[in-house]
Amino acid sequence: MQMVQVVFLTVLVFFVLVTIHEFGHYFFARRAGILVREFAIGFGPKLFSIKRGETRYTLRLLPAGGFVRMAGEDPEVVEVQPGQTIGVRVKDGQAVRLFLDRLDERSNIVRGEVKSLDLERELFVTLDVDGDIERYDVHPQALIISRGQETQIAPIDRQFGGVSTGKRAMAIFAGPMMNFILAFVLFIAYIQMAGVPVENSSKVFVSGTESGMPAAQAGLHKGDWVKLVNGEEVGGDSSVLVGKIQASAGKPMKWTVVRDGKEMTINVTPDASTGKVGLYLSPEMRKPGFGETFKFAGTSMVDTTKNIFEGFRKLIFGQFKLDDLGGPVRTAQVTGEIAKQGLPQLTFWASILSLYLGIFNLLPIPALDGSRLIFIGLEAVRGKPVDPNRESMVHFIGFAMLMLLMVVVTYNDILRLVKN
Repeated sequence: MQMVQVVFLTVLVFFVLVTIHEFGHYFFARRAGILVREFAIGFGPKLFSIKRGETRYTLRLLPAGGFVRMAGEDPEVVEVQPGQTIGVRVKDGQAVRLFLDRLDERSNIVRGEVKSLDLERELFVTLDVDGDIERYDVHPQALIISRGQETQIAPIDRQFGGVSTGKRAMAIFAGPMMNFILAFVLFIAYIQMAGVPVENSSKVFVSGTESGMPAAQAGLHKGDWVKLVNGEEVGGDSSVLVGKIQASAGKPMKWTVVRDGKEMTINVTPDASTGKVGLYLSPEMRKPGFGETFKFAGTSMVDTTKNIFEGFRKLIFGQFKLDDLGGPVRTAQVTGEIAKQGLPQLTFWASILSLYLGIFNLLPIPALDGSRLIFIGLEAVRGKPVDPNRESMVHFIGFAMLMLLMVVVTYNDILRLVKN
């Protein structure tokens, strides 16, 4: 049952992080008036799909991210060309359906050859119907039906490139922004659950143990107060206890712990090769006040951000090994291990992942949100957009490189799992 719970919590963490990121794009795109064709979690083949209003919501096979597909970002799959024979269904003087195939099976349609049309600006279609030229206004939300699929037209003011640079930038930035907001909320939740350290405390507590390690085998439990080690006071400095453990590699240690108000003696022998017992320590904690909660959450955001950028610095200057890199497999593995330690620790880890996801997506790497913001910024400065074909090529190359890196680190993750 615990394994099922750990798997569920691991999947839930990834689902929430990706969903909140994509919801940011979706919400601000809709506010800008942009037609959102699809809101997807995952990549690859569809597992589940449902359409509500103008948007199709899908769950896809590969749980490695998600996307919001906005009208005008990519070339439209369905096009209507002059000279093509189509069927038009008219309602209240406007064309609401444009049928491109199986015309003999359609009822209540006007069938004719397309002479001219504009589905982006003037919204009209002119047909040659048995020698008569007929012009129809097209409804702004008209549907094109082809091969059993319905595609809503996108007037220029409903396309991504048809709104102001400011609205586009907000729609792109909103994804990382939602991750930052979620990270702050999760830090608040963690602080409320775990508390804040008691100043000048004289106690060190066990916050968790690793399965199969000496601490767990000896019977130490979460919440135990480690009072004495080999008859000496531990005090409130966890580093003192860590030093004693490392100095006793392979040697039995006599611990006095307080559990539920009662003292008990436990014999612990640190691993001879590593000098570790598989123990997580925490200081004495207390319930924070309202203001303290926000203060410590803000401090956690700042400290974690510094650590993330320090990791990027080491990556850029080559101060790392391949084993230091981890992909989705390793992240899922670590998330599962942390989930075993309890909800507070998982909440803290999820806040770190959310903050990392937001920062990573703002890096100026092609295909990421940061790169797209740079192109929007260039357009705002130049007064005209960058050639869409060139921009698409840059994003395509960047995406391919990211996928190649993903394959390498995932392969490395799998090798590490097999070796372990």
